[in-house]
Amino acid sequence: MSIPQERRVVTAIPGPKSQELLARKQAAVPPGIGTTLPVFVTRAGGGVLQDADGNSLIDFGSGIAVTSVGNAAPKVVERVQRQVADFTHTCFMVTPYESYVRVCEKLNELTPGDHDKRTVLVSSGAEAVENAVKIARHATGRPAVVVFDHGYHGRTLLTMTLTAKNMPYKEGFGPFAPEVYRVPLAYPFRWPSGPDSCAEEAAEQAIDMITKQVGPGNVAAVVIEPIAGEGGFIVPARGFLPRIAEFCKANGILFVADEVQTGFARTGTLFACEDEGIVPDIITTAKGIAGGLPLAGVTGRAEIMDKVHAGGLGGTYGGNPLACEATLGVLETIEEEDLVARARRIGDIMLPRLRALQERFDVIGDVRGRGAMIAIELVEPGTKEPNPAAVQGIVRRCHAEGLLVLTAGTYGNVLRFLPPLVIPEHLLEEGLGILEKAIAEL
Repeated sequence: MSIPQERRVVTAIPGPKSQELLARKQAAVPPGIGTTLPVFVTRAGGGVLQDADGNSLIDFGSGIAVTSVGNAAPKVVERVQRQVADFTHTCFMVTPYESYVRVCEKLNELTPGDHDKRTVLVSSGAEAVENAVKIARHATGRPAVVVFDHGYHGRTLLTMTLTAKNMPYKEGFGPFAPEVYRVPLAYPFRWPSGPDSCAEEAAEQAIDMITKQVGPGNVAAVVIEPIAGEGGFIVPARGFLPRIAEFCKANGILFVADEVQTGFARTGTLFACEDEGIVPDIITTAKGIAGGLPLAGVTGRAEIMDKVHAGGLGGTYGGNPLACEATLGVLETIEEEDLVARARRIGDIMLPRLRALQERFDVIGDVRGRGAMIAIELVEPGTKEPNPAAVQGIVRRCHAEGLLVLTAGTYGNVLRFLPPLVIPEHLLEEGLGILEKAIAEL
């Protein structure tokens, strides 16, 4: 990499230049735009972020699973540079261009299932999910949408409604969209009767609620993250997703997999729903799709996607040519560097280390995840009571030592780890060492 792959802390974090920029941010940007770690980045690549004060931080966040192929990945940079010199925008709905079509062809090819597919490109994950619901309602003629506890789907009015967590995503922003219904998620760590019965009981409860409270014939779509992201990296108990998918198929309900955070090699398969052989009717993608440029996709069965009338889908910036070229660079990088296998390798390194920490520190209630999408849930020792204070203490210590970590969870008590798939192993190990020290110092 052109950026040295090393952690270097030369000032307090944040340093004086970042603090000066933070003051400017506070004067110009509303406080509703929060900041996890107020260091102002000047360069990034591989597994590090460089800030305005010359510090180099280990990156365990990837811009919330966006820069999976690394920041400024060479194939992404090359393609975007060539495209920006040709043209930056025409609007695909006005005068189209080949790169949009190529991205759609690739998504049709790579997403689960060998059926005929169509793809529409938009600009954000929330926009993708919202369009998936629009398409499902149009195709089925049904109004209702079913989502799950702990789910996160975006910040637009509809996707905010689909999202489970109130603070900070929904507080004060109602009233919300109608015809959205929430059912239980198979959350093994917190299932009342234990993880062994979680899949069966959660599926039975969810199906019973849909049947009795909504009516299957009224449901256009079930929308679910194969691994709940913001909700705490909850991996549903094995067997739960197939049972829900079977129920959907039997009742003419479209199964929508929200793979915005889990897609593009992050979980050790190209898409997380492949782990249990789920073939969704519609799949939404974003985040890691374009290496940091704004692009998202909705890919679905051709007979579903083709039902929407001409002009019913689209958006001014959807499938911007720069973002399309970036996406093609991302897909080339994933394939050529075998980042699916690299994600599995990251999991093979992280999970044993974290489980060893769980044996030593009873503040760690659960270790979970797949591939390079890993989390620990913090509890009051000896209980399952959420411990958000412990999370904040660990975060402060990690950030001060030059390790960027992110939080998550309905109860604010989860540390989530999303390292770039190209992170060097020595940085991964060093970051885990910093985390271990932070936990030991609680």
